[in-house]
Amino acid sequence: MEIMPDHVHLFVNAKPSDEPSRIIRLIKGRASSSYLRKEFPELLKLPTLWTPSYFVSTAGNISTEAVKNYIAQQRE
Repeated sequence: MEIMPDHVHLFVNAKPSDEPSRIIRLIKGRASSSYLRKEFPELLKLPTLWTPSYFVSTAGNISTEAVKNYIAQQRE
C-alpha cells in the first residue's frame, strides 16, 4: 500500500474468481469509512470519503517484488 495525497495504491492478492468490483466495494465500504473517520476526525467535514471510481489491473507474470517497487516509486 502507498498513500498519495489524492489516491491510494493497494496491491491485493485475490483469486481469479473474485470480482474486482466486489473487492473494491468491501474496501470502500461503510466500515472503512467509519474507521477512518474515527481515527482521523478531520475527515468528518468531508461529505463523502470515497469516490465511486477506481482502477484495477492485473500483475500478470511479473514478480511481487516488481509490483511493490513500482508502488514505492510512485511517491517520488
